[in-house]
Amino acid sequence: MPFSEAKEHAPGHLHRLFADPYSAFDNLAIERQLHLRIALQALVCDPLASGRLTLRVIHGWENGGFEPSDLAHSDHRIATLNDLEQVRLRYQEAFEKAAPLPRDEASLLAEPLAHAITEAEAKGMALDEETRTIPARWPAFDRGLTLYTFFKVYHRLTYGEDDAYRSIRCQTLRGPREIHEFHLEEGEFAVIRPADDTPGNSVLALHVSQLEPVLMLLETCRS
Repeated sequence: MPFSEAKEHAPGHLHRLFADPYSAFDNLAIERQLHLRIALQALVCDPLASGRLTLRVIHGWENGGFEPSDLAHSDHRIATLNDLEQVRLRYQEAFEKAAPLPRDEASLLAEPLAHAITEAEAKGMALDEETRTIPARWPAFDRGLTLYTFFKVYHRLTYGEDDAYRSIRCQTLRGPREIHEFHLEEGEFAVIRPADDTPGNSVLALHVSQLEPVLMLLETCRS
């Protein structure tokens, strides 16, 4: 089983900035707000200013549902916080008009999962229905652990999480990535960035309900 594809609680970029990132954003941390500003500057504001940030807004899962095919998203290249505000307004207008939310054609989980299953079967693996449909069983085939890792990230961004911060290292088709996941009183989001400070673009992922809180958080941290 390819357990080397991903590792949760793996050291990442913030371990270079803080002695213990897992306690840096705790509500009891004395310098919590300073820590948060430093982290957001490194993970979000720097790639934003250099045109290397994509905003990923997820939606579609609700009432405890988690079918891969139901997870929808839209990606937006942003270079300023005003760009993020424009995305927020698009979603707000869709809600107000009861119109379909913005949605990209490509899927985050369903299509990559189908491809991984097809490749596994082409290699001679016999996958039963549980392995195909239960996310915790996906690590049985190549790229399955990576998909399961991203499934858990999107699930936590949708339904919440008790841990304030989580650092994950993951192999993707575009190379190794770090996932920095935040669940704060001010907002919940994740940043997916190239591992080991290699050049590349970052993704700011959040649930549609977090567009306004995260925008306010970024505005506060940049003020």
